[in-house]
Amino acid sequence: MSQVVTETMVRVEEVHKSYGREPAVVHALRGVSFEVGRGELVALKGRSGSGKTTLLNIVGGLDTPDRGRVTVDGSDLSALGEEGLLALRRDRIGFVFQSFGLIPILTAAENVGVPLRMRRADPREREERVELLLSLVGLADHAAQRPTELSGGQQQRVAIARALANAPALLIADEPTGQLDAETGHAVMELLRAVVRSEQVTALVATHDATLLDLADRVLELRDGEIVEQ
Repeated sequence: MSQVVTETMVRVEEVHKSYGREPAVVHALRGVSFEVGRGELVALKGRSGSGKTTLLNIVGGLDTPDRGRVTVDGSDLSALGEEGLLALRRDRIGFVFQSFGLIPILTAAENVGVPLRMRRADPREREERVELLLSLVGLADHAAQRPTELSGGQQQRVAIARALANAPALLIADEPTGQLDAETGHAVMELLRAVVRSEQVTALVATHDATLLDLADRVLELRDGEIVEQ
């Protein structure tokens, strides 16, 4: 399912990351380099503890590498500073986590609208965007329900809609089907593929799910702290 890619959305160059001190130091990433083209859906696979989450956090500006360079949508992350990274995460990157991360006291619509409120979007614009996104993920009829009233698959759909609220250039998802059964996970993966196309967003997704590996434009494997392209 490859496609012609004309621009680079993510460029990772010789990134290293270690934790702890000698002699118990853990080398999570060892000179990782790869690129993700604009509009691509790239799946990242690897054994548990292989450094997938560390890599996603570095690409998303949540963590910093010991050495190396990361560029997202034309911005060198090391040159942004804290305020610049905050703006990047708020306006240009959407995150989807395994644990959903929804606010329990808010409805589905209110959860999706949180990023727009943080950006102080016009209320009418916010309502229209929330309505559009809930329809996109198939939850238009569940807008008024709270997370505890939704199934796991529905909660993850709300989380995906929330990640898309600010129309990010890059969507980062860390094991988005990790808490879901196989059938629900398949549906969520199909949804991710669909929203990448409809929202024209680039996606980097860490997963063990064979469904997404089949749906991805490319699969990158982390092995011994290094990337192996499949």
